[in-house]
Amino acid sequence: MSLAYHDRLTDKAKVGAKAGPKLSWPKLADQRWLSPVLLLAIWEVASLTGVIPSRILAAPSAVVQTLAHLVVNGDLPNALIVSLARMAVGLAIGVTTGTVLALAAGLSKLGETLVDPPLQIIRPLPTLALTPLFIVWLGIGETPKIALISLGVTFPIYLNLFNAIRSVDPRLMEAGRSFGLSGWDLIVNVVLPGAMPGFLVGLRYALSVSLLILVVAEQINASAGLGYLINNARDFMQTDVIVVCLLVYALLGLGADLLVRALERRLLVWRPAFLKA
Repeated sequence: MSLAYHDRLTDKAKVGAKAGPKLSWPKLADQRWLSPVLLLAIWEVASLTGVIPSRILAAPSAVVQTLAHLVVNGDLPNALIVSLARMAVGLAIGVTTGTVLALAAGLSKLGETLVDPPLQIIRPLPTLALTPLFIVWLGIGETPKIALISLGVTFPIYLNLFNAIRSVDPRLMEAGRSFGLSGWDLIVNVVLPGAMPGFLVGLRYALSVSLLILVVAEQINASAGLGYLINNARDFMQTDVIVVCLLVYALLGLGADLLVRALERRLLVWRPAFLKA
């Protein structure tokens, strides 16, 4: 083959390559919705064909229908209100207790000596393992459920806030003193804002813990709430109702995380990472 003929073939190939249509396939890495939709489709087909019996796991279409039915007849909204009330009361008590203890231990050596050792002794105990004892002490009503949530929430708040207070930059303390701040003014204007990121991290963990304990606590002789719906559905093997309640629990966890993120954006606007965003 002569060199001239080879060059002509090369030129034609280049022209053909330029003129031909370019196939553009979507990048699979960017299609984050693809795998969840595929899993739902496989789940639906397996349920409709009997591979997954309804007594084992209801089909997604059945779950959607059950969700609509529970919302229309009011069972799900009423149960959700009861569960949110339990979670909110437990959170309020636990966050308040953890914050007070962390301030007492973090701002004073005497407070640390008095508060930290007992908490470190209790902390390794799994909160849920105390359920039988709480039932003996407090009965089987609402009190043990709220007490379990409060106890579980206290430790993430205490540990993160205590560490955040002790980790405040000494240079910020010196800057505050150079502006004439001292005592309570120094704590309010320098220490507490500096410890706010640690508190919010603790709050994020506390919300997750409160939801986890709520799921278990509502199995204790509940007469209302999401746990009550799950118990009834378990007795009648209604897997569609169980899945609906699990989805609601998941949405509560997601909503709690979004709430803390919103608080971070509002309370931590002074941080460089937020200023650059």
